[in-house]
This record gives sequence, C-alpha cells and structure tokens, in this order.
Amino acid sequence: MRKIAIGADHGGFQLKQLLSEHLTARGIGVIDCGTFNQEACDYPVIANEVATHVASGKSDAGVMIDGAGIGSSMAANKVPGVRAALCYDLSSARNSREHNDANLMTLGAGLIGPALAKQIVDVFLDTQCTAERHLRRVAMIDALEHGVERSGGDASHACECGGNSGTMGGCGCIDSNVSVSTKQQLENELTDLSEADLQRVADRIAAMLGSGATASGGDCTGPECGFCRPCGPVDPEQLRQFVAMGADRIVCRGNGCDVPKEIAGYIDHTLLRPDATYEQIETLCNEARDFGFASVCVNPCQVKRSASILRGSAVKVCTVVGFPLGANVAEVKALEARRAIREGAREIDMVINVGALKSGDDEAIYRDIRCVVEACMDGGAICKVILETALLTNEEKTRACIAARRARADFVKTSTGFGPGGATAEDVALMSESVKGTKMGVKASGGIRSLDEATQMIRAGATRLGVSAGVRIVQEAKGVTVSSNGGGDGKY
Repeated sequence: MRKIAIGADHGGFQLKQLLSEHLTARGIGVIDCGTFNQEACDYPVIANEVATHVASGKSDAGVMIDGAGIGSSMAANKVPGVRAALCYDLSSARNSREHNDANLMTLGAGLIGPALAKQIVDVFLDTQCTAERHLRRVAMIDALEHGVERSGGDASHACECGGNSGTMGGCGCIDSNVSVSTKQQLENELTDLSEADLQRVADRIAAMLGSGATASGGDCTGPECGFCRPCGPVDPEQLRQFVAMGADRIVCRGNGCDVPKEIAGYIDHTLLRPDATYEQIETLCNEARDFGFASVCVNPCQVKRSASILRGSAVKVCTVVGFPLGANVAEVKALEARRAIREGAREIDMVINVGALKSGDDEAIYRDIRCVVEACMDGGAICKVILETALLTNEEKTRACIAARRARADFVKTSTGFGPGGATAEDVALMSESVKGTKMGVKASGGIRSLDEATQMIRAGATRLGVSAGVRIVQEAKGVTVSSNGGGDGKY
C-alpha cells in the first residue's frame, strides 16, 4: 500500500482532515504528522516532520498545507532528499511530477477550495516522471545538495574572461576550473533547448538591449523599451523582413500604427460550411498557398486532405473542435484535437462550454480548455479558444480570457461564425486587454468582409483574422477592383 505523509499548521488543519479522508477512501495509507487541532502552531516544524518521513522512505510522498503553501515549501526543501513543490492548480501539480519528480507537494488552504485541492492531490499522486531528459535534470537538482564537482580546491579563482569570483560562473562565464563532466553536462543542456526555450532567451536579450533603440530605429522616449511595445510608427519593410524570415503573425496593437497592405499573413482562410465539397476545399488550399495566407481553417473531416494539398508549403492547416456549440465534454474535444493533429493539423480552434461560463463555473471552463491545450502541447500544435462573444457579457468575456490564460492557450478568438454575431472592434480591444502581458494572441473572426473591417480589427488588437473573404481583402489591399459579391464562400 502506498503511504502518504500529511501535515498542516492551524490554517490548513481543516483541509488536512478532508484530504486525509479522501486519500483513505482511495486506499492510500495516511501518516498524520499533525497538527491535531486549530491552535496556533509553527508550520516549519510540521513541514520538517512531513519532509523527514519522505526523505527516510517511510512514506512514498508528502502533502503539507498552510495558509499559502509558500513557507512550507521553503522549509521542506531544506531537508536533503526532498523536492517540494507549491501546487496551486492541476497544471502545476502535473508539471511538478512529470518534469521535476517532486516527492512532496504544498498547498495553500487560503488560496484553493476543497474540491480543487482533492483534484490537485490526485493529479500529483497519479502522474509519473518518465522522460529521460526530465530524469536527467532531476538528477542535476539532487546533485546540488552535494555541491558542484570541482577539479581544484581553491574557493576563489580567476575566470577566463579576466574577472574573479568566489563561486562558479559568478562573473557569468563557465570557467576552466569546472570539471570536464560538468562542462559536458552544461553543453548537453544547451543543445537540448527547445524552440520555446530559445525564443524566451531571445526575448530576454531583446528586452535588455532594447533600452537604447526602438524597433523603428529611433530613440526610445517612453517608459517602455522598443522591444516591449512600439514607441514609434511601424516600418512596413521591417515587417516584410519578419514575414520572410518565417513569422506567421505580427503583433500590431494600434497606438496609431500603420497597418501594412501586405495583410495576407494575418489571415486564416476559412471554409467551415457543412456542404463544402472536395473541389471547394482544394480551391481554398490553392488560394491560401497562392496568396500566402497564414493557414486554412477547415472542418476535421477535411484536415487530412488539406494537409496533403498543402504539403511543402508554408500554409498551416487549422481545424475546429467542439464546433460550433462547444457543448461536447472536454475529453471528447481533446480526442478530436489529438486525431486532427495526427492527420496534419497544426492549429486547433476549440469552442468553450458557453453554458458553463454563463453559469459561473469558471473551473469547468478552465478544465475544458486545459484538456485541449494539453493535447496541442503533446502534438506541437497551437490552441485557439473561441468564446462566441455575441452570447456573452463583457464580464463573461473577461472571465473566459482569464481561464484561457490559466490553461496556457495560445490565442483567444471571438466567434465561430455560426453564432448570432461576429467580431467587433470593441470585443477585440477587451480581449486584447485581458491577455495583455502574455504572449497570447487575439483572433478576430465572424463578419470580416473588407479591408476596412480587417484594419479596424488589427488596430483594436487582433493578431490574427479568421475570414472567408480573404482573397477579396488581399485584392482590395493591392488596389484591385472587386465586385460587390466578391469574397469567399466560407461561413465566417
């Protein structure tokens, strides 16, 4: 039988009792390390008791609860052999086990409710760390308890750069006194960086270097650096260079920015009508390739065909799940996403459970989105979250954006195109503000049928447009006369 050591201070006592009962009901043995009443006590003492049980092997894992969970995590991590993680939602619980092989979790009774706490504990106990790269990094964490291997005994040394530091790399260099094995380990880490890791490094370097100049080449006169947000007009030629280098979306959040005429890269060329024929799908894909659209957005049954037509081009295949009502259960949406990704989709537009949102069940919305986000993460696809804004109040739109942020979606999107209304500049501005400070994009879709409407959405904060009139819009941008009935035949 698995054994779990559990403890709490007076602030976490009631939650500890509830979780002890929950674990027992699951057939898991519980070692209660206190406290045993609600009288004031010191959390470091009890956290140490729980951690000691874990480190000694008397229990398989530990759970420690105080008001916020932060202090207990600090205390538990002082015990050799313990890797304690503060878990505040399902994602952090899963990540702490899958990536870090945490053997003790801390919870903040003042931050989460009983129902969520049970789910967090279940995810923590049921998730395993199995990937070789994660296990290797966990071993590196454990090695820190014993110090870094050094070839010399001198605590202070000169670095190759000419600086001097009492600790390895204190001047920012990997110095010659580091053992060969440690250097090799560090080199392996660098070569194992993902594209996302490299992008974060690049963003950080850009932020540090950007204080002296803006993206437009002028002096930065505002409080923000040129890499954080535009301090001057956008240089269209620079945007063209970014597109040529492979960017499939460029943020242009208004502030008087000039929107470039080459608007095709913003567009998801869309055909979601239920009666769309194979011939129409082929035309859609060919147009997307010819005009340089960001993607085609098709129904799931057309993903494999579209991926085949577009093979070798830069155009991505996007599809929809839980579409158009969003009323499927989260697990079914995740299965839809996984199959579509296997067949060639690289972007997934999911519809949220609108009824749950309007009922105030934000946790259900978070789980709904997170299931699909995890499927996308596993398959290397982008996840966009459709809110169906025409059915929502401003407060509900904001709450939905917050849930998407928590779930780590890549975009929030206005509409399915099948609802009572489509995108408005006001909705786009509200959503853009709600995801401000993140790397999330905003996709405007539904009823965008002209260059003027597309430009309004971009100025309001849209970083992607979902349109079926993409050809018409691009032709209009190039000054080509189009008929009044021109445009695409998709639903958007």
